Amino acid sequence: FKDIEIKVYPHQIAFNVLPHIDKFLENGYTKEEMKMVNETKKIMGDPSIRVTATTVRVPVFRGHSESVNIETEKKITAQEVRELLSKAPGVVVIDNPEKNEYPLPIYASGKDEVFVGRIREDESIENGINMWVVSDNLRKGAALNAVQIAEELLKML
Repeated sequence: FKDIEIKVYPHQIAFNVLPHIDKFLENGYTKEEMKMVNETKKIMGDPSIRVTATTVRVPVFRGHSESVNIETEKKITAQEVRELLSKAPGVVVIDNPEKNEYPLPIYASGKDEVFVGRIREDESIENGINMWVVSDNLRKGAALNAVQIAEELLKML
């Protein structure tokens, strides 16, 4: 590899991923991470919702991607989540990992929909669901995507 001059970010961004967006705060989170936490609570109208995030700068042209973990009060299966989200307006479920079919930012670019896949039950917590969510960040904000998905799941419970 040829040495790359670092001009904008604190580290090389080409062929790399930086777990650092905006300034670090005293609590160890970045300003962008706390923005996601606070916006989610505000949009959901519930300051007691527990949210955590690690924001990562990835060298793609367009797109926000999120690994989302949701814990529900009642048990919900991955299949139930797939069925529920398949009916949600503006959401497209692409969830066939056996055939390497899951959401990618390159395919979400220029589209209004939110793409969800890699839906599975979380084995680390009771009543947990994990999923991968992708959208075009110029068309739809990342925090709103997570909130809309959570709202659809809450309607089912």
